[in-house]
Amino acid sequence: MDCIDSLRAIVGAQHVLTEGDLSAYEQDWRKRARGKALAVVRPANTAQVAQVVQVCAQAGVSIVAQGGNTGLVMGSIPDDSGSQVVLSLQRMNAVRSIDSANMTITVDAGCILQNLQAAAEQAGFLFPLSLAAEGSCTIGGNLATNAGGTQVLRYGNARDLCLGLEVVTAQGQVWDGLSGLRKDNTGYDLRNLMVGSEGTLGIITAATMKLYPQPAARLTAWAAVPSLAHAVQLLGLAQQHLASGLTGFEVMGQFALSLVAKHFTQQRVPLWSSDAASAPYCVLLENSDFESEAHARERFEQLMEQAMEADIISDAVIAENIAQAKALWHVRESIPLAQAEEGLNIKHDISIAVSRIPEFVQTTDALLRQQIPGVRLVNFGHLGDGNLHYNVQCPEGADGAQFLQHHESQVNKLVYDSVLAHGGSISAEHGIGSLKRDELPHYKSAVALDMMRAVKAALDPLGILNPARVI
Repeated sequence: MDCIDSLRAIVGAQHVLTEGDLSAYEQDWRKRARGKALAVVRPANTAQVAQVVQVCAQAGVSIVAQGGNTGLVMGSIPDDSGSQVVLSLQRMNAVRSIDSANMTITVDAGCILQNLQAAAEQAGFLFPLSLAAEGSCTIGGNLATNAGGTQVLRYGNARDLCLGLEVVTAQGQVWDGLSGLRKDNTGYDLRNLMVGSEGTLGIITAATMKLYPQPAARLTAWAAVPSLAHAVQLLGLAQQHLASGLTGFEVMGQFALSLVAKHFTQQRVPLWSSDAASAPYCVLLENSDFESEAHARERFEQLMEQAMEADIISDAVIAENIAQAKALWHVRESIPLAQAEEGLNIKHDISIAVSRIPEFVQTTDALLRQQIPGVRLVNFGHLGDGNLHYNVQCPEGADGAQFLQHHESQVNKLVYDSVLAHGGSISAEHGIGSLKRDELPHYKSAVALDMMRAVKAALDPLGILNPARVI
């Protein structure tokens, strides 16, 4: 029996896809690359995943684990050899259990993030991980890439929200670490080793995640600031006034907002002006309060008044209801989509100490404009935790594909060198995948890379799990 026949015997012939349109599994979300799979295998449970891995290991076939395929660094699609199995976890989408007393929820890795949020809400809790792709990304993928999103400032990354994992090893064994314990000091932290490993050390099949009480009130404000330095000042002031109630702090450059106004004319972009010099940046703040809406609104209004008096902000609006708050967030979340409508672009997901972000942006903007006249900079992101999506669009009227072909390496080197000079990281929340793999040795220490290679060799000696990714 050959490998494909063995896989069919495990998961059923209808769940081993080898023909037809497989672009949903073989092409990355940004449509930058497309591979060719030997087969797409869709197991129904953890036992089947383990058996699939055992068959592939015996046959020497490498495996690319895949959730919602919404990654941005080409880390969850096969290469073009036609020899890799794509292991899709989309059928494994159940909410296994909710432990109200322990405030945890246990779900299959293929559970869509939005469905996890809804299950938590139905049980009277909050699951705070939130990002633009939440309607299609899965919790397994979120953990494999240590996803961040818009509420990291208060609740942390996916790693911080995870209390336990179930993982299939490269040998096809199952590690059950779903206990949901908040304290377990019995050796190496295997859970945190797997989170962020991008499917190179093991295949996450289930997770136990933290839940939180629903806030009594959630208020949202949109403020215009004269500069990024003023945005950093506003962040400090907000932290003083709101403390842990500050759950979101997003910054958006006016050119990024202009793309939303241009391509999604049905949306109203607050405080946006075609004269970017009047307010080059806007900030979106969210305040969650566990006392009352009146208490939350009073503190929020005091913050805005003090910021206005200190000339930290030039104008601001506070959402009056949930619909208005959702509309504000919708504008922020539409920036990546608007940028895609504008054409191909060079994306950067970087992190820098908040205090150094204004200097980084000023320096890097100037270098890019000097070397590539007319280049357009789409700068937005999670300023509260130091994570910028510092993207580069071709000059007005230029061909995006040609721009990438001629300038992508130049732009990446310039941006990444500047990130390094400012003590930052070239990947904050998207991961390394294959897109940044060759860049990593230039920006991570040799000692760290040797340790990573040693871990990979120990856990996956045959190199069958997502090979040629990360390292």
